[in-house]
Parts: sequence; structure tokens; C-alpha cells
Amino acid sequence: MLENKKPYDLPAKKLIQEYDKYSVDDHEVWNILYSRQMVELKENATKDFFKGLKLCGFESNKIPQIKAVNGNLIKATAWRTYVVPGLIADKPFFQYLANRRFPVTTWIRKKNELEYLEEPDMFHDVFAHVPLLSIQSFVDFVQGLAKIALKHIENPHAVEMISRLYWFTVEFGLINEEGQIKIYGAGILSSIGESDFAVQDKDVPRHPYDVRHIVQTPFYKHDFQKQYFVIDSYDQLYESLAHIENILVEELEVS
Repeated sequence: MLENKKPYDLPAKKLIQEYDKYSVDDHEVWNILYSRQMVELKENATKDFFKGLKLCGFESNKIPQIKAVNGNLIKATAWRTYVVPGLIADKPFFQYLANRRFPVTTWIRKKNELEYLEEPDMFHDVFAHVPLLSIQSFVDFVQGLAKIALKHIENPHAVEMISRLYWFTVEFGLINEEGQIKIYGAGILSSIGESDFAVQDKDVPRHPYDVRHIVQTPFYKHDFQKQYFVIDSYDQLYESLAHIENILVEELEVS
């Protein structure tokens, strides 16, 4: 989802994480990415991200086991991850989310790809996304947004607007936490450069969360974002679902 490249077809057979096939280099790459990002995020990420890391049982020295992670998530919010081969089409993506399953890949990038990766790997999908799945109001928002998307899945303009909402919240969202701007969006949490830029750069606009503003704002896939949107709480996201649906209908009527 949210990329121009052709999405992967869903396999007929359910995928599993083949943990024994990870090499020493794979675990080392995870360790490098995890360790340096934890330093970068120490002052910049929301406290709920670190709580989620602990709940999921993540460690720097080994790639997480999906089965164990799912056991922890199910107890916390009744969500789980679901292994996919890579980027998938919008409809199955939203169907998984609507059924409390977050699609993740289980492959890890190579050492020569530490700084940039065209397609999200396990570090992005699991390290950055999964900890926030332990927050009930946040996952309730994600599920609700997916259900709205499925109502309009045959309308490309509607899907684009939903994609913008997903992008500027789940992927690149900021939160006002005790008077300070912190990161909760996974696209920033997994980026060594943007995790500092998003909260520290004095020139980048940071707007209050506003549904209409977001659905009218394009996003950038291969560069730092030109602006960000700041929520006051995850409850604010969940409580905005009815507003999202109303604005989506209004925007579709004038398009």
C-alpha cells in the first residue's frame, strides 16, 4: 500500500516467519539498526513507543519471533501481526487492518542498505509499527479508518484521501506529549535522519491535527515530509472517525 510499484500478490498459503533461516548478518543488521535508532529516539519518540517495545519483548541482539510478539499483542489489544511478502494492494491491506491484523514482512535489509531502502522491511514493519499496536485507542482508530476505506475501496479519490490520513498519522504522525512534540509515526521512528528532522528542524511546519487539511495535503514517499500534523492524544484520533467519514463524503461530492 501507499507506493507506486506493483504490489505483491497474496500467496495462496499463509506465510510464516522462517526464523532458523536468519543469518548471523541478518541479526547483526537488526542490532545495528535497533541500537542506533534507540539512541536517536531517546529524546524524540513518544513514551508509549518504549512501553510498546518492552511489552512486545524486543531486544537489540536478536530479531523478534513473530509468534511471541503476537502472543503479547493479543493480550494487550487483541491485535496481531500477519506475515505478507511485501507491499500489498489496498483492499487486502485494509481488510487485514479491519480484522485487527497488521501486515508485516519478515525479511531484513542487507548491510549495504542501512541508510535507505526502497521497500519497507521487517525493521520498519516490526520495530517501528508494532509497539504502537499495544495502545487500544490507537489500534481502534486504525481499525475504524480501515473500515471507512473499505466502504469506498472502488473509488481511487477516496482511497487517496484515506491514504493521506494514514500517512500523516500512522506513518508520519507527531504527538504533543507533556508540552513537547514527540514521534509516534512508524515512518519517522524507523528513519535515522527524519527522526531528528521531524521534531527538531525549526523551519518545517507542524500543524494541529485537522482532518480536512490532511485529506487535501499530498505526501512525499522518497524524501523528508514538507510538513507534519500533531495530535494531542490517541483518543483524539479515534474520536475523529465520524468526522473523517463526513469530510470524506463532502470532499467526494465536490471533486
